[in-house]
Amino acid sequence: MYATERQDRISTAIARVGRVSVMELSREFGVASETIRRDLDLLEEQGRLRRVHGGAVSAQSTTIAETSLADRSDQAREQKSAIARAALRQVPDTFRGSLLIDAGSTTAQFAELLAARQPAAPDARIDVSTNSLAIAATLNASAHLALRILGGKIRGITGAAVGPSTIAQLTDLRPDIAFIGANGVSDGFGLSTPDEAEAAVKAAMVHAARRVVVLADSSKLEVETLVRFARLDEVDTLITDAPPPALLASALAAHGVEVVLA
Repeated sequence: MYATERQDRISTAIARVGRVSVMELSREFGVASETIRRDLDLLEEQGRLRRVHGGAVSAQSTTIAETSLADRSDQAREQKSAIARAALRQVPDTFRGSLLIDAGSTTAQFAELLAARQPAAPDARIDVSTNSLAIAATLNASAHLALRILGGKIRGITGAAVGPSTIAQLTDLRPDIAFIGANGVSDGFGLSTPDEAEAAVKAAMVHAARRVVVLADSSKLEVETLVRFARLDEVDTLITDAPPPALLASALAAHGVEVVLA
């Protein structure tokens, strides 16, 4: 295989899955890792990818890149819908207790399903807290949910309440299950998001909950954004739409994280 053909295939793989590793590419193409690194260096010079430790990611992928909630809602819609359905199964229709729902596009789909579902018994009310304006509006229409909205400064790009007052409210809560979104989930860095204020609220949610369920589509796996808000050993369950890459799968297993494939 010519070098240009190999490099085109590497670019195609980046576009498809968002990240490639030197070791995996070396095995796939039957060439030395040094050859793959030279390919990645050239492709980075051409602006076709960005080098990271052990491999490369999309050129558009940066630690501070963040799209609006509306834009994210249109991305990987089918995968997020499947994840939301799997998340709903974590809350049996006989459940009586408290939930905490983080702001995000996948958690918003979960909230829609939760609001639409009828409980097994008329008195099976669920207490739900959220820092998301959009999710609060969805949940408010449901008669069987007791809604608590966490106040604070609203980030326009995500519609999430953040800041010291939001965190202070979370320190006084002990929900049974927290459903958390993440921009990145990696074996070395843990769970991360681009914004420091939002990361602080997510961290407070993780610390408050008795059980932490992370909702992250496969494009977020082995991605590291700017601010870590939780280690893998602080998570109980990861719901995603594809098997995690080998290194991440091993790390999740080592920390006892249950992986649910939607």
